[in-house]
Amino acid sequence: MRSLAKLPGIGMRSAERITYHLLKASNEEALDLADAIRDIKLRIRHCSICYNLTEADPCPICTDTRRDQSLVCVVEQPKDLLSIEAAGTYRGVYHVLLGRLTPLDGIGPGDLTLDGLFKRLSMPAIDGSAIAELILATNPTMEGDTTSLHIQNIVQQRFPKVAITRLARGLPTGSSIEFANKNMLTDAMAGRQRV
Repeated sequence: MRSLAKLPGIGMRSAERITYHLLKASNEEALDLADAIRDIKLRIRHCSICYNLTEADPCPICTDTRRDQSLVCVVEQPKDLLSIEAAGTYRGVYHVLLGRLTPLDGIGPGDLTLDGLFKRLSMPAIDGSAIAELILATNPTMEGDTTSLHIQNIVQQRFPKVAITRLARGLPTGSSIEFANKNMLTDAMAGRQRV
């Protein structure tokens, strides 16, 4: 029970319910869960190119010949990549930072996969093309913005031919201005476009 309570979002009460569920479950069902947990630890690893979670290295996204290898979207975590993929509109490749700069928590540039990103920018992609655009898709938080600014400064100095873009921000489609917070309105005003 204590081991289950160590999982994120699982308190002692939830751990107790899960334990009793597993005790009532068939041996097959309980062992299937145990096998799934073992498989996660033994079979899943980070892609050597983009650092996404994968069973095959390089991952299926990096090796997909239908994707635009010259377009790299930089995200903080694999779950961010999954969210963008779920939208179904992006056809480039990714780079997963595995975190964001948070100096107060002791997480600096060396704790992210920045070296891998800069190595990618200096070499041809799998299809031989050069990376033409880097989309900074970090979360719109102080730490995400700090991470993006850090990457932007280094890329502009070392790789001046690479275009750097940032995800649009502001008012979401279908929302009302009266319900927007100060940050949403600030981003919407700063990112306004000519019509």
